Amino acid sequence: MSTDWLDRAAGLRRWTNNGVRAPHKPLLLLYALGSHQQDADGELRFSAVEGELKRLLAEYGPSHPTTPAYPFHHLVSDGVWEVRTDRGPGSPGSGVGVLRASGATGRLAPGLRAALAEEPSLLGRMARVVLDAHFPLSLHADLCEAVGLDLERAGTGFVGAADPGAADPGAADPAARRQRDRRMRELVLTAYEFRCAFCGYDGALGAITVGLEAAHVRWWSHDGPDEVDNGLCLCSLHHKLFDRGVLGLGEDHRILVSQRFVGRSEASRRHVLALSGRPVIGPQPGNPPVAARHRQWHVRQVFHGAPRPPAEAAHTG
Repeated sequence: MSTDWLDRAAGLRRWTNNGVRAPHKPLLLLYALGSHQQDADGELRFSAVEGELKRLLAEYGPSHPTTPAYPFHHLVSDGVWEVRTDRGPGSPGSGVGVLRASGATGRLAPGLRAALAEEPSLLGRMARVVLDAHFPLSLHADLCEAVGLDLERAGTGFVGAADPGAADPGAADPAARRQRDRRMRELVLTAYEFRCAFCGYDGALGAITVGLEAAHVRWWSHDGPDEVDNGLCLCSLHHKLFDRGVLGLGEDHRILVSQRFVGRSEASRRHVLALSGRPVIGPQPGNPPVAARHRQWHVRQVFHGAPRPPAEAAHTG
């Protein structure tokens, strides 16, 4: 039954320790689903896809160096993936060298391929479950594009991260056991007086705000609560950069900008680089600021590299 495969997708076993992000298996499964959608009979040779998987991990994984060899071997234990070598079925291990030398190839498990052939819409539903369980909404469309997944073709679309009436996109699936609080957006935007906490943008079309979103500091997919002290009102640009690890929050609630970010245009300097060291705007009195435990999680698990010096100090220095 499709429910069994959705449960497996939702329950991917991953190494966890004090909230550490380990998206290796989810990223490989998304990549495999995208490849299957394009070529249901194809196999993924480790030596051929290693570079692409490395780029995915660098862009959407933890800030520290990591290897795609780990999920290529270990995803087998979740029952959704199989590995073969030149010698036959079975993975040779999790070492990069042995996977290359043995001609290791991977693909979705036979039972899952059969289920997808019988029920093509299962592919999109599985992808949605993996996305919801491991990544914030602001990254879903980018991730699907990166792995070659077309969710419209698969029979499911995106729910906008800023949609005030959006329910949990995975709530229709039995595998989605936790639901978002629909009040989160209204509470956070009200607390920050409908202004981006980083740049002050406060656009509206008539009485309706446009381009403002409620960002989770500790991601909802990683047990971040739907509470004001885990939220920021951010414009669409700064929400995306915050979830990508370009921007972060320092101990004194001043904005961090990653040294890894490169922007040479005046627009990049004004909208990103100039934020370094600025205090966050808000929240208004009577509302809690971002809790230290959530801010620290984001700095450890999402923010990339070291922060730049404050913009004013960099300019005068």
